Amino acid sequence: MHISLEGKHALVGGSSKGIGRAIALQLASSGAELTLAARSESVLKELCDALEQTTGKSHRYLVVDYTDLHAYKSLIHSYVRKHPVDILVNNTQGPPAGTSLEKTNEDYQKAFDLLFQTAVYTTEQVLPHMQKSGWGRIINVASVSVREPLNYLVLSNSIRAALVSWAKTLAGDVGPFGITVNSILTGYFNTERLSALNQKKAETLGVSPDEVTGKLLEQVPARRLGRPEEYGYLAAFLASEQAAYLNGATIPLDGGLLRSY
Repeated sequence: MHISLEGKHALVGGSSKGIGRAIALQLASSGAELTLAARSESVLKELCDALEQTTGKSHRYLVVDYTDLHAYKSLIHSYVRKHPVDILVNNTQGPPAGTSLEKTNEDYQKAFDLLFQTAVYTTEQVLPHMQKSGWGRIINVASVSVREPLNYLVLSNSIRAALVSWAKTLAGDVGPFGITVNSILTGYFNTERLSALNQKKAETLGVSPDEVTGKLLEQVPARRLGRPEEYGYLAAFLASEQAAYLNGATIPLDGGLLRSY
């Protein structure tokens, strides 16, 4: 199966590293023109230049701070008016780790703005073009913790669950316009984010990060961490014409980690 995204413009959040970067690389290699969004301008510029050399297409980037919702809304509103989006990947950095006994009401509000408000607002901005053209793809990067909560990620557990429920509702509303909305439940992937979480957990437990990683791998039937490029493969498929009948899905990408179905 050949996936072609020629003629499509994709906006990929959190695309300077990790899963977001892997998604961006695969969408670009499939023919899409990209707008990368993240905090580090130097990294974004370097990635843009590299993609232009390998794909021969023009790509753009946006320097965004997902923790400043007001500024983010203003930037996205202005940008999308000039650059219509066909494929939207809702992805941001994760909120701080911690248990339900450690987090305050303010922490939950910040996580809500980061994970939920940014996704909903960005989607609102890109939908008119998708509806008018009769085609669109919205892909949400979520977590396996929305089905089986991880006690040290209470903010992510709670808010990403809201995001997935919203996405399922939205899928029913926009399906008649040729738009699909799907969410990926992220398992354990070899990223900087997972390394940071494992480091924090190791410090809390008084063990080495390698021990923490080993315990994680024991839970995964595949007995390994996911490779970021594997995430990109699924995202490219969801963005393609071949996935036109796949809508409102919540797809675990976790090596078999989840025990529920």
